[in-house]
Amino acid sequence: MYDRLRADIVAGAFDAGAALVELSLAERYGTSRTPVREALRRLEQDGLVERGDRGMRVRTRSPEEILEIYEVRISLEATAAAAAAQRHGELDLIRIRRAQAAMEATDTGDPGAMADANRAVHEQIWAAGRNGTIVDLLTRLNNHLTRYPATTLAQPGRWTEAIAEHQGIIEAIEARDAERAHDLARDHMTRARDLRLRIYQDGDD
Repeated sequence: MYDRLRADIVAGAFDAGAALVELSLAERYGTSRTPVREALRRLEQDGLVERGDRGMRVRTRSPEEILEIYEVRISLEATAAAAAAQRHGELDLIRIRRAQAAMEATDTGDPGAMADANRAVHEQIWAAGRNGTIVDLLTRLNNHLTRYPATTLAQPGRWTEAIAEHQGIIEAIEARDAERAHDLARDHMTRARDLRLRIYQDGDD
């Protein structure tokens, strides 16, 4: 139930701010109210739904929220990259390089696949930092961003730029240059934030 409702919210089957009534959802998905209630509880933790005056609803979107999310994400991504530079092992590098190669080979006509490939690179860098708290927090932040489905990577020139930025971060990690890895990851995510705001302002999200 959780997976189905989450997928529909992310896909835009429910408008931002739409009421999520347990009985209606139970009928829609052919289940009882108990799994619906549990799914809504988990989705609230994920940041995809929120409590309104009349019960649960799809969380609304705003440029202020984008800024809040990226303010934290930029800091955490930079910290994760620095930690990866300090703590990675050879297997970590293999996994990061493999994810980067898969990203480079991704079909640029498929925005969903592009976003997945990009996220895989980031997740391998997080894992190499060996800090479970950072991984957990970044995962939660990514859940928030799933409500903004248009990927920044589909913007003209961003895909090639992002791959090059990843390459620089990876090279800094390999060299165990924590300061450079930190700064490059910070700049990488700052550009992503600026693009995300532009997409929102243009009404494409």
